[in-house]
Amino acid sequence: MIDLNNESNSPADELGLVRLATFALEQLRIHPEAELSILLVDPAVMTEYHERFMNEPGPTDVLSFPMDEMRPGKNNEEPPLGVLGDIVLCPEVTAAQAEEHGRTADEEAEYLLIHGLLHLLGFDHAEPEEKAIMFGLNDKIIAEWAKARE
Repeated sequence: MIDLNNESNSPADELGLVRLATFALEQLRIHPEAELSILLVDPAVMTEYHERFMNEPGPTDVLSFPMDEMRPGKNNEEPPLGVLGDIVLCPEVTAAQAEEHGRTADEEAEYLLIHGLLHLLGFDHAEPEEKAIMFGLNDKIIAEWAKARE
C-alpha cells in the first residue's frame, strides 16, 4: 500500500508518483501490499528534517527513512512483505535543481522518488562501486517507466 501526502504548498503529480512507485515496486519484486509512505514538504520542513536526522544544513531534495530491512526479491522466491518506510520529497528543491539535471520538475521528482526508494531497499552511493550500481538501477527503472507509458 502506498500512501502519499502533499503537505507542501507546491503542486505535484501525486497520482503519477504513486503509479511510478507501484511500477518500481513491481520491477524490484517487492510485495504489492508492502507499505510505503511518500511525504511532500516545503523547504522549511525539509530543512528541519535534514538538520535533525542527517546533521546537515539547509533543505535537501529527498530523504529516506527505512523501517523493515527489505531487499529486492529474487526471481524464484515470493516477494517480501513488510513496511518499506518513508520517502520525503521537497518539490521546491526538486524544481529548482531539475534544469541543471536536464529534466522537468516532474521528471526530477520521479528520479528522486526512485532514488529514495532504492535507499529504503538498502542501496547506497557512498563508495564508487555502490554509486554505479544504485544510479544504474535508478536509470534503468526510469527508462522502463518511460517505455511503459508510451
